[in-house]
Amino acid sequence: MKVVGIDPGLAGTGVGVVYGDGTGPLSYSFGSIVTDSGDELCVRLEQIYSKTLNFLRDQSPDLVVLEDIFSLGKYPGSGITLGKVSGVLLLAACQCGAATKELTVTEAKKVISGTGSADKHQVEKAVRYHLNHPGPIRPFHASDALALAIAGFYRHIKQL
Repeated sequence: MKVVGIDPGLAGTGVGVVYGDGTGPLSYSFGSIVTDSGDELCVRLEQIYSKTLNFLRDQSPDLVVLEDIFSLGKYPGSGITLGKVSGVLLLAACQCGAATKELTVTEAKKVISGTGSADKHQVEKAVRYHLNHPGPIRPFHASDALALAIAGFYRHIKQL
């Protein structure tokens, strides 16, 4: 089974891939899609969309797990922009033909670390533990994406 986790972001969208069987993850990879802040929003969204679509078509995942977006009351504009990024990611996932799930960040944190209130460092450390990864996973968007992939992997295994 192959699960791709995606942590949406305009500056950096994290991508994590977990491969495994019924016993747990066997291998993994991770990275980030970075856009230039000097480019117009439509150009950045197109880059995120096209790179994600090409990546997903190459990977042929069984499941794509995206972080469900949220908005802080203090920064509603950020939530709107994140919604646009999430929209192009959902479209790319749909077009690659994979089953797609959205998980809240709290759900993913709870599956990975045991608590929904874990900070980025705790999540990254828990991801390393689950994957037996020897060193830090950077950027944090990538470790968050791996957390989503691992959470999706374990949830899918439980349903079988």
